Amino acid sequence: MKIIFAGTPDFAAVALKHLIDAGHDIALVLSQPDRRSGRGMKLTPSPVKVLAEENNIPVITPLTLSLKRDPEGAARIHKELKAIEADLLVVAAYGLILPQAVLDCAKGIGKKGDIKAINIHGSLLPRWRGAAPVARCIEAGDAETGVTLMKMELGLDTGPMIRIVRMPILPTDTADVLMNRLAVEGAKLLVEALKTPDELDWVAQPEEGVTYAEKLQKTEANIDWTQPASVIEQKIRAFSPFPGTLFHKNDVPVKIWEAHVTEGEGRPGEILDAHDGLTIACGEGALRVTKLQRPGKPRMDAHPFLQSMPFVVGEEIK
Repeated sequence: MKIIFAGTPDFAAVALKHLIDAGHDIALVLSQPDRRSGRGMKLTPSPVKVLAEENNIPVITPLTLSLKRDPEGAARIHKELKAIEADLLVVAAYGLILPQAVLDCAKGIGKKGDIKAINIHGSLLPRWRGAAPVARCIEAGDAETGVTLMKMELGLDTGPMIRIVRMPILPTDTADVLMNRLAVEGAKLLVEALKTPDELDWVAQPEEGVTYAEKLQKTEANIDWTQPASVIEQKIRAFSPFPGTLFHKNDVPVKIWEAHVTEGEGRPGEILDAHDGLTIACGEGALRVTKLQRPGKPRMDAHPFLQSMPFVVGEEIK
C-alpha cells in the first residue's frame, strides 16, 4: 500500500518502522523541523526523520501546513501530497494541525472507501482527547488505557474509531515506559488492520466519557504537599520524564524521579525520615522518595543524594 506518513517523536517512529518492515510503500514522510537540544543546543532531527532518511524515504519538514500562515508554501505542499496519489495518510504524534486538504490527500481505503487518514492515538477514545493522553491517564489514576485507530477529521481527536486495543496501566508505569508500550501495540494494531484494507469500517465515538488531555506545562512540576501521597506519586510517574516533579530546599529545586506511598503523619512537606530514603509527610499519608536529582547533577539514589544534600527530621520543604 502506498502511504504518506506524518509523525515526529519516538512513538511515531515505532509505527513507521513497523510499516516499513511490513512492506508498505512509504512515499513521503512529514515531520516537524529540526529542533535545538542537548547542552550544545545543536539542531537535531526528529526520530521519524532519522528513520526515514536511513530508509531513503523523502522527508519534508514544513513549519506549517496552514494556508492562512503560509499561502504559497502550504498550497505547494498540498498539491505535492495530492499528486503522490497515496492510498492512505497515517498520522502519529505529528504535532501540527492538519487542514482538510491534507486529510483528503489520499485516495482512501475501507468498506466505503472513505478512510483517507488514520491517526494512532494513545488512549481509549473519547477519554483523553488531546496532546498528552499518556501522562494524563497516569496522573488521573486510570486502571487501563490503550490505543485507538481513528478516522481523522478536523475536530480535536473527535473522529470515528476503526480499531481499539486495551492494556492495563501497571503500578510502576511512568509516562515514558507506558508510551513505549503503547507505541508498539499501536503499530501492531495498524499493521494488522492494513492487512485487510477493504474490510475496514468505523463507528462514531461515544458521546459520553469525553475528557481532554491538556498539554503538559513546566509550571505543573511543583509538588503540592497538601495533596494525598497517592495523588503525588501518580503525578511523579505521569510527569516522567517531562516536565518532572520537584520541590525546593532553601530555594534549590530538587527533582523527584522515583517514590512510593508509605505510612506516616505530619505537616504537609515535613521531613519524617532521612535515612537511606527520604520520607515526606503529605496531606494524607507520606511519600518515600528513592531517587532524586539536583541542578547540574545526574539522578541519584536517595542514600548518596542525602550525603551530598542532608535533610533534618522536622524541617519543611516547599
